[in-house]
Amino acid sequence: MAKVLSVNLARPRTNPDPRAMSSLTGIDKIAATGAVTVRAPGPMHGGLGSGLVGDTIGNRQFHGGDDQAVYAYAREDLDGWEAELQRPLSNGMFGENLTTLGVEVTRARIGERWRVGTDGLLLEVSAPRTPCRTFVEFLNVRHWIKTFTQAGIPGAYFRVVTPGKVSAGDAITVEHRPDHDVTIALVFRARMSEPELLPRLLAADALSDELKDYARRRLA
Repeated sequence: MAKVLSVNLARPRTNPDPRAMSSLTGIDKIAATGAVTVRAPGPMHGGLGSGLVGDTIGNRQFHGGDDQAVYAYAREDLDGWEAELQRPLSNGMFGENLTTLGVEVTRARIGERWRVGTDGLLLEVSAPRTPCRTFVEFLNVRHWIKTFTQAGIPGAYFRVVTPGKVSAGDAITVEHRPDHDVTIALVFRARMSEPELLPRLLAADALSDELKDYARRRLA
């Protein structure tokens, strides 16, 4: 059964990147106990930051907002990184709010909708995660951006369509899949390493505003 294995909230800590715009980061997340409220946080600049009540976004210049309200990463992919990096990776260590099990994350289509739990929460796939310097410094892995990019398993950001509560163990049901083929994996490749794929992104109406603008600028 596809489910939420863990719901993770930030424990704010000093940003390990000395060049960061914010002195604090919320990348280091730990499992919450009980249900967590999820709602649309509003715009990236001036909004509430994260879609999860009790979570923290350190750098709101580039993170948070409606198109990045919730970040999910698959436990199966964390297990793969554990083997490659030869170190334990706890749920939330990649900064994900939802650690999932049994559902495709990186192969999810932009605009795909997930019903989570029984409280009405409905999420919509909006964009892949792109690695930043804070992620590199936090994991302390040499050439991490290159390694992460080449692997092509970035995890997915979601916007909140209908608010609700989420808990560990909640079932995930994919309620809708668009008829295009623009997946999280394809968008990530187009953004990070294969710009020739950018024209294909415009077929996905639900793509984040930032990435749609980026694709249009590059194609102009």
